[in-house]
Amino acid sequence: MPNHRSRVELLVRLLDESYEKRAWQGPNLRGSLRGVTARRAAWRPAPAAHNIAELVLHCAYWKYATWRLLVGEKRGSFGEKGSNWFERSGPPDEACWRADRALLDAHQRRLREAVARLDDAELDSKKRGTRYTTANLVYGVASHDVYHTGQIQMLKRLGKGNRQSP
Repeated sequence: MPNHRSRVELLVRLLDESYEKRAWQGPNLRGSLRGVTARRAAWRPAPAAHNIAELVLHCAYWKYATWRLLVGEKRGSFGEKGSNWFERSGPPDEACWRADRALLDAHQRRLREAVARLDDAELDSKKRGTRYTTANLVYGVASHDVYHTGQIQMLKRLGKGNRQSP
């Protein structure tokens, strides 16, 4: 007998695989950060390019923004001032880097819990303030993780071949 899963269960699995569970595409977001030091997270391939630390905060922000839309929460509880991109410049700081990764983990957990509480009937509805369905929001944020995981992997490789990098 085939294994039938609800759409919500599949979306939770997609969130898990794009963030921290084993997936066919290779590294997931959390796995791509394994062993990355604050120094490596702060390295930029060019002055105007984002670094790994900024990509981490950007991903955390969009997990927060998606969660906020799903639960109807008002803006203002992200943990950093601003939106979308957050500059991380200056000397590398291990404590700040740990805090940024903890923020990412916290927003992943909160988003995952909100998605797990959905029912399949909600997935085709549009949340207030967006033109996307709930399902679009969830698989969009999972795809966002995979996209930025690729960028992080590339930054790590570029950094290894550059004498000025960590």
